[in-house]
Amino acid sequence: MTTVQTKPRPSLLGALRNINLRAYGMIVALVLIMILFQVLSVAIQNQNFITAQNLTNAILQNSYILILAIGMMLVIVNGHIDLSVGSVLAFSGAMSAIALSRWDWPWWAAVLFAIGIGALIGVWQAFWIAYVRIPAFIVTLAGMLIFRGLTLKVLDAETIGTTGTFNTLASGYDVGGVELRIPTLVLGLLGAVLWVFFQVRGRARQNKAGIAGSSQIGWLVKTVVVAAVIVVAAYTFYSYKGLPIIGWILLALVLLFTFIANRTVFGRHIYAGGGNEKAALLSGVKTKQTTFWVFVIMGAMAGLAGVIVTARLHSATPGAGNTLELSAIASSFIGGASVTGGVGTIIGAVIGGLVMGIMNQGMTVLGIATDTVQVILGLVVLAAVLFDVWNKKRATGGGNVPLVGVTPGGSGEAKRAAKPDAKEPEKASST
Repeated sequence: MTTVQTKPRPSLLGALRNINLRAYGMIVALVLIMILFQVLSVAIQNQNFITAQNLTNAILQNSYILILAIGMMLVIVNGHIDLSVGSVLAFSGAMSAIALSRWDWPWWAAVLFAIGIGALIGVWQAFWIAYVRIPAFIVTLAGMLIFRGLTLKVLDAETIGTTGTFNTLASGYDVGGVELRIPTLVLGLLGAVLWVFFQVRGRARQNKAGIAGSSQIGWLVKTVVVAAVIVVAAYTFYSYKGLPIIGWILLALVLLFTFIANRTVFGRHIYAGGGNEKAALLSGVKTKQTTFWVFVIMGAMAGLAGVIVTARLHSATPGAGNTLELSAIASSFIGGASVTGGVGTIIGAVIGGLVMGIMNQGMTVLGIATDTVQVILGLVVLAAVLFDVWNKKRATGGGNVPLVGVTPGGSGEAKRAAKPDAKEPEKASST
């Protein structure tokens, strides 16, 4: 008698069990955090937290951090770190203010000037990191000191004010007198339609090739939920003043660098170099050039963030950008970047930055002291790194992998601990 094996029917519970926590965990966490602050705000202060104005303010207040986080994610994915972005931001912003106010340049020239300065600084640091092979930690630590000092020098410890169109980049809601409310709603509807279209087309190709990984139910839930979130977000911004100018800039940056990371050879080389540089080099990846351009991009993003900070403050100040490098790094790790490189997404960096921004804003609204806010945010960063370690163990079946000591170049003891079946090297016998 023969038995026929039947394939179990996919279920929603099974789809939830197999969910990619690294990809969707922080999105769920962001939604839960917003709901938590909504409940607390209603219970304690009898007012709503989830409002169009609050969400818009979250974008405005954290825009420069999100810009830095996009560049920092590429740096971390490539296996490096950049501690200089706060100082590069301050120096670039100071030079844009000088060009605008003292040299009477048009606003667009001042913006391009700041971005160009950031990119040139990226070239300077990338040379030492990629070709001289000095660790990025050391080079960017030196850069943090150098460009903070240059900021103090060019500003002469003074504040330089900015005016006009330049300032609207960080807080404006219209372009040339045209409101952005209707374009925001149209963009949201178009984005939802395109999302569904590409998901359906991608699913059809996977089914045709026989490589559909997730269940039909899980795929359908993900597609519908994301489309609904896009529409609701667009309508929320539309109900206030529309998506601000900086929101459109952020959206363009996210789309651009997501495309670069996922759909270009350069993007694949970034991930390959961060995952295993030696293997990538042996596979034909030009790791030095890749690292070089990653830091150039990071410098340009810091220059753009310097423009946004200066425009938001309506002035360039010597203390601009202090500790923002830590906020960018924290946003990347909270958003799913791996501490050992090779893993992370652009959207994840933005979500991580929004998690920090929403938590900061929510606790401020509730009247929580600044010192307590800092402690909580620090614990969140630690939890994100622990989640990364746990997720790796989960992905490898929970093997005997120690929490520390398994990064590339780690100690031999840790490597042998990660491979319990590895034989001890035989001692040379003396004759």
